[in-house]
Amino acid sequence: MNTFKVSVQETSNNTIVKFELNQFITQHQSFEFNNIDEAKKSPLAQQLFYLPFVKKVYISGNFIAVERYNIVEWNDVQDEVAEQIEAYLNDGGIVVEESAAAKKVPVTVYAESTPNPSVMKFVANKKIVTTLFEFTSIDDAKLSPLATELFHFPFVKSIFIDENYVSITKYDIAEWQDITIELREFIRSYIENGKEVVLPNAAETLQKSTTQLDSHFENLDDISKEIINILEEYVKPAVASDGGNIQFISYDENTKNVSVMLQGACSGCPSSTYTLKSGIENMLKEMLPGKVEMVEAING
Repeated sequence: MNTFKVSVQETSNNTIVKFELNQFITQHQSFEFNNIDEAKKSPLAQQLFYLPFVKKVYISGNFIAVERYNIVEWNDVQDEVAEQIEAYLNDGGIVVEESAAAKKVPVTVYAESTPNPSVMKFVANKKIVTTLFEFTSIDDAKLSPLATELFHFPFVKSIFIDENYVSITKYDIAEWQDITIELREFIRSYIENGKEVVLPNAAETLQKSTTQLDSHFENLDDISKEIINILEEYVKPAVASDGGNIQFISYDENTKNVSVMLQGACSGCPSSTYTLKSGIENMLKEMLPGKVEMVEAING
């Protein structure tokens, strides 16, 4: 069984804290409770309302947001609340009973073209995964019921899923104008029906859980860590907006070569080589003088 881990996230409202989880606790549904009576269908929310400072509880996707009364400061109690939520969930506690009425938030999905003519990005108005996944075949997609179903379309070549979008690479047998509406509607209806996008243990199985990634990072040399931090801060947001991802693979301190993997829309994209050479390589050379000679890409 995949273990629940809770991290505390501040929000722009200092009376509200988000307790973010490493997996989903509702299937793309949202629930809001203003008091313990309203929370009858949510044993988890009821438990939180026993704390005298809890004013409101909001449960959605992979987080629980709690609003407090002013009798305490979050800094004094948030770690204990996080521990309580973690223990409750790992003990098999029920989040929300199936008969509870969710707040109706319609699911919208829009299609967005990418710099790669073979890839279309389908963006949802809610978070669908907690980490990124790439699947290049139906065998590869066992951990993702959504990807498995998408591979049943004969023109789907590979699938990349991140926070709130799905990037699909197509074979040349079909044109986007003929298939985009069908794919968009399929993904929208799949999410709206509360079906699982990936299995709860997917991140753990693929060594992608936050704990596993943190532990891998800690074991790297200092220059590799610096390269990862630069890629995370300056490169990833740009490639994510194009429906792709760049992943650090290795750094060789003798040759000063950096290997990265291009995924999603960046994989096999005509402009990706240019981006890599003129953008990323120059940036790393400038920010880490004398430490980087060349950046080479492996297509995902």
